[in-house]
Amino acid sequence: MKNKIKILGLGPGHPDYILPITKKLIDNSEIVVGGERNLKNIDLKNRKSFFIKTPLSKTIDFIKNNYEESKIVVLVSGDSGFYSLTNYIKKYFNEEELDIYPGISSLQYLFSRIGKTWEDACLMSMHGREENLIKNIKMNKSVGILTDKIWNPKKIAEKMMEKEILDRKIYIGENLSYDNERIIKLNLKDVNNHKFENLNAMVVSDE
Repeated sequence: MKNKIKILGLGPGHPDYILPITKKLIDNSEIVVGGERNLKNIDLKNRKSFFIKTPLSKTIDFIKNNYEESKIVVLVSGDSGFYSLTNYIKKYFNEEELDIYPGISSLQYLFSRIGKTWEDACLMSMHGREENLIKNIKMNKSVGILTDKIWNPKKIAEKMMEKEILDRKIYIGENLSYDNERIIKLNLKDVNNHKFENLNAMVVSDE
């Protein structure tokens, strides 16, 4: 029987938030595939490792060439089912070849840290895409947003002010789960007065 490729969600970042089942699967693996930041959080011991790099086709080729003979785990940030590498990998392997395990997403973590539930929230990512940000904010009391270097908190705030959405509270979480974590609550007009790390997430709330 072929080995299954295990896609593991690593959580928001700090090793304390890696689920026990994920640690067990990593311990039982022979090859660990992941981004540089994720691999830094793992004790690789004598295991082989492969850095995910562009073009992503190189990662797919490596997995295809090795998974039948070796136990491979693929590490993804946050939750494996939420804007991760999972959908890309699924284009090249069938369901019988994959085992997918969840993790704690950074938005899930941020909602808990600001004391809010998220069952009715709209969740979205700006990573490499321009979703209908304004429509989502207008139609929902709470919106969780994964930002990126282009669509950062300042640009999102500018877009909201341009569309005269002025009555929302903004929560910004930087370096979530790490020792230098910072979570701040701001009025929309105050977002421009702050500098933010690249690694952040946002909640826009109609309080």
